[in-house]
Amino acid sequence: MWPSLISKAKEGGLDVIQTYVFWNQHEPQPGQYYFQGRYDLVRFIKEIQARGLYVTLRIGPFIEAEWTYGGLPFWLHDIPGIVYRSDNEPFKYYMQNFTTKIVELMKSEKLYASQGGPIILSQIENEYRNVERAFHEKGPPYVLWAAKMAVGLQTGVPWVMCKQDDAPDPVINSCNGMRCGETFAGPNSPNKPSIWTENWTSFYQVFGGEPYIRSAEDIAFHVALFVAAKKGSYVNYYMYHGGTNFGRVSSAYATTSYYDQAPLDEYGLTRQPKWGHLKELHAAIKLCSEQLLTGTYNNFSLGQLQEAHVFQGKSGGCAAFLVNNDIRNTSTVYFQNSSFVLPQKSISILPDCKNVIFNTAKVSSQYSARSTWLNQKLESSEQWKEFSEVIPNFSDTSEKETTLLEHMGTTKDASDYLWYTFSFQQNSSAKGNMLQVYSLGHVIHAFVNRIYAGSAHGSHENPGSSLNISISLNYGVNNISLLSVMVGLPDSGAYLERRVAGLRRVRIQGTGKWLQDFSKYQWGYQVGLSGEKLKTYGDQGLAKIQWNNLTISHQQPLTWYKTTFDAPIGNDPVVLNLSSMGKGEAWVNGQSIGRYWVSFYPDKADPSQTLYHVPRSFIKNSGNLLVLFEEFGGNPLKVTLETITISKVCGHVLESHLPPVVSWLGRQNQTHPRRKPKVQLECPHGRTISKILFASFGNPSGDCKSYAFGRCHSSNSRAVVEKACLGKRHCSLPLSTKRFGGDPCSDTPKALLVDAECR
Repeated sequence: MWPSLISKAKEGGLDVIQTYVFWNQHEPQPGQYYFQGRYDLVRFIKEIQARGLYVTLRIGPFIEAEWTYGGLPFWLHDIPGIVYRSDNEPFKYYMQNFTTKIVELMKSEKLYASQGGPIILSQIENEYRNVERAFHEKGPPYVLWAAKMAVGLQTGVPWVMCKQDDAPDPVINSCNGMRCGETFAGPNSPNKPSIWTENWTSFYQVFGGEPYIRSAEDIAFHVALFVAAKKGSYVNYYMYHGGTNFGRVSSAYATTSYYDQAPLDEYGLTRQPKWGHLKELHAAIKLCSEQLLTGTYNNFSLGQLQEAHVFQGKSGGCAAFLVNNDIRNTSTVYFQNSSFVLPQKSISILPDCKNVIFNTAKVSSQYSARSTWLNQKLESSEQWKEFSEVIPNFSDTSEKETTLLEHMGTTKDASDYLWYTFSFQQNSSAKGNMLQVYSLGHVIHAFVNRIYAGSAHGSHENPGSSLNISISLNYGVNNISLLSVMVGLPDSGAYLERRVAGLRRVRIQGTGKWLQDFSKYQWGYQVGLSGEKLKTYGDQGLAKIQWNNLTISHQQPLTWYKTTFDAPIGNDPVVLNLSSMGKGEAWVNGQSIGRYWVSFYPDKADPSQTLYHVPRSFIKNSGNLLVLFEEFGGNPLKVTLETITISKVCGHVLESHLPPVVSWLGRQNQTHPRRKPKVQLECPHGRTISKILFASFGNPSGDCKSYAFGRCHSSNSRAVVEKACLGKRHCSLPLSTKRFGGDPCSDTPKALLVDAECR
């Protein structure tokens, strides 16, 4: 997917691709490095270079990023005396080793700008200021050491520390957040540029949480404000494309889909109007670049909540950013003997200090609607097979301890799962006993004598879980098997190496009294699932297992399911709809497409994620192996294979809107160039406009989400639009009375709203 994603980013007006470097993927064991497949860092950077863009390399190597363990390899946890991200010799040793490895790899391929390559900026550490105080006297020396170590690697390009106000010279301090035009204190030295390393285009989502929607208008406002008020020279969108957390790489409770609300969505489709509005913004800023780079800056008030930021060039050129900070009211301001109407909370950009070519609140870009198309129902019970996970008893386990072990330190991130087992003698059979388990893990599944007894889980806000259920005990030996589950490791905070997870207390209560507290008892442990060890999800592992015919008459916890499917025809993104399942993980042809957790509902909302991306590169034309591991019990017969496409495009412009910025090119010297706002529609590649769902030139009410004819409507609207657009991939319709055969109501400001279907 890299070439397409990078090309769309460039088309959207980006100059730089910024990426983290994932230490735990590139050095899975000390001194053993991995740079293959989607972790081929050199190939990725060369792909960016081939498309004429620059690179920012955020080495970290701690990255947070909603990535498991913040990108740190878990083997660091077992290094004696280590304290992560502090003035600690063991940590500094391994951090320097990895950072040096990456820098030398880049140098060997001549990828730094100083060598003629695309890398123009590197990052060391990541938002360290958030945790620095927790390390007391060990914090500041670590910052100085990290900066000196990085600069000493002599890359020939600058280094940056994000959210580190006291970044030592020559390392650049930068801002992260949504409003750096308002919150950034600025560079800590006059010879450093103003840099925004993370402009959050939405926010990451967690299982059980709801998506955060950030508007195109708000993003554009704060970018323009940062460039103008902070003299910003670099803005990075976090994320411009988030993608998919394949496998087990997401951090605690983070969904498999990552930043789907970004300008390029999870599947690489343009999310409109966000992508198009920012493209217009980028073009407008670039028309001001000479004045921004070389002009004299001045700012002054235009009203109580209005201001101007002006860049006066030495050769007479001038660029202005007129700001209205009033969130409720439109304002008319006077600037250089002319009046300008500024919508609420908006910025107008004037590349010549005379003509407005862009306003952050006026969206002329098209809106698009994403749809799913059913491709295959995997509903044939004859096509599915199942395998029940083996529930281990105490006697089945090889590792025994007289205490409750910490989950992460025991599994070492080799699996999400850790079995805690014990057995005890009961002198009488009894019902109504209460099993009480308190865990700092994310999920608990309880089995009594290999029979499922119940489950509990926490949440992102309250990660731990508590289980309090009634159980029946047999006369004689009873086996209790408790499966502790982590949905990703923590990714942030101080002293990450000290974090604990897993069972902390286990008690059984009889009638009116405690039978026993088993927290300090003889326990047996098993890391991972038997199906994981047998690699049930791959072709080679299939033959090692006795698969059975599907029996879903009752919900079965801890069950593996398998079937096959054929690839959908075409190039549209492919997804699995797992809305009928509970919680687990999915594999296609041996490759994990990530964790799913459909049964965790936000309050009064739909599941956080039901569609799971299957990249086209993961599948072949026919006979694709799908394996699901289900924890709670779901219905695989209702799983469907679907494709994603942009099915509708809609444009809505008013007379007060601005023409496309591209129409300004070549007309800068015209005092009043004749430019008109336009509805511009474009279907995805391979599709054309097949139907006009709505068209009105006049004063249609509503917007692209909901619309109706107004009292003023040109009867020619549909015919004109159909002639211009049907059968075409893209079309452009200026807001022109001449185009629509005259003015249907001369006393009314005009608008044009067109909604179209793509097929």
